[in-house]
Amino acid sequence: MNRLVLLSITLFFLNHCSLNENSRVWKDNQKELSNKSNIKKVFDEENLDIQEFNKELNLDLSLIKINSKFIDNQNNFGSQSYKGKLNKIGIYKFSKLEELSHIDFKPLFFENGIIFFDKKGSIIRYNKNKKVIWKKNYYSKVEKKLYPKINFTLDKNNILVSDSIAKYYSININTGELNWSRNNKYPFNSEIKKYKNKFFVIDYKNTLRCYKVDDGSECWNLQTEDSFTISNSKYSLVIIGDIVVFSNSIGDITAVDIESGLIIWQLPTQSSNIINETYNFKTSQLVSDGNSIYFSNNKKEFYSIDVKTGTTNWINDINSNITPVIIGNLIFTVSNEGYLYVIENTTGNIVRVNDLYKIYKEKKRKNVYPVGFVIGYKKLYLTNTDGKMIIVDLQNGNVLKTEKVSSNLVSKPFIFNKNLFLIRNGSIIQYN
Repeated sequence: MNRLVLLSITLFFLNHCSLNENSRVWKDNQKELSNKSNIKKVFDEENLDIQEFNKELNLDLSLIKINSKFIDNQNNFGSQSYKGKLNKIGIYKFSKLEELSHIDFKPLFFENGIIFFDKKGSIIRYNKNKKVIWKKNYYSKVEKKLYPKINFTLDKNNILVSDSIAKYYSININTGELNWSRNNKYPFNSEIKKYKNKFFVIDYKNTLRCYKVDDGSECWNLQTEDSFTISNSKYSLVIIGDIVVFSNSIGDITAVDIESGLIIWQLPTQSSNIINETYNFKTSQLVSDGNSIYFSNNKKEFYSIDVKTGTTNWINDINSNITPVIIGNLIFTVSNEGYLYVIENTTGNIVRVNDLYKIYKEKKRKNVYPVGFVIGYKKLYLTNTDGKMIIVDLQNGNVLKTEKVSSNLVSKPFIFNKNLFLIRNGSIIQYN
């Protein structure tokens, strides 16, 4: 009888924990990577992060094509261009943001200026001369005390906004006047991506939401498996053709048809124990070359995933939760230990490893972590948690210069119209 009961329980479990082709979410509570035998781990060395590899190797950068302008909606490659000499030419000021341990918000760049926000959720438009054109706030007294953190995207003459207190709305870029405003059940925790007449954003319940640009009404939503704790990492999404691919707090990567909201494929990259460790689990933003999606996490996993099928091309043992950059057939990333990795995109082979934190004494470097980087003209610009920016020769990986930006945290660098921008608490610094 005991055996019969045990068998019944086992069959019930299997029937209810499988993913069939019609399923919209993963139901398995013990998720593991599929087809592990087919996944290539390029390096299994435990101590790779304390070694340099081919550090004298020069890269051929002649075929690199770099975008000259910041592309807000479809900057999936991370490729940008900057030829300046880090001459500080202006400061855009705003009131300091409250309880901001890590600046993970980017200004909205456009031809005639910059748009950002302050601690009470006021949206500010600056012109090229750093002067305020308009300042608008659409929050109540109670909402202002919650210090909403805002993400933007641009739609023709309008700005689409989502925030950390579950509001989303549209305002006119010329006047700042409100077009429409709506509320979601849960706060948002991702950037906004627009596609034709729709835009996409992810909330804290690991739900991708698709809204209409015209009025903010919801077209569809897709909830993936939730966690017990709130993530300390910002979720990411990329639009490739007519699909949107997004991440969630527990490592699931999901591809969805833009029109229908139906799942094309879904890949869990972590086992279920990550659900209880969500706060400490951090992933990079997703980037794509059109064929594969690349991202990494602080569990020493750097992934390449096929866009069409969701199968894993390769995994590398790289500990990083900052956004990688794709240039040509090479991928650049920086580990949390301060090592610059150059990876071949098709094979996952590591071409070169350079130690960028050799400038720090051993005791100091243990308390310093990378915030983010951009690739400029034959140079890499990396910001760190100690307020310093490290400038690196992209060709050979040598550190050229260290720039002290702030005594506190600064954002990753941004590039627009061949100028470099950094956010520190209270101001945006522009370099030429």
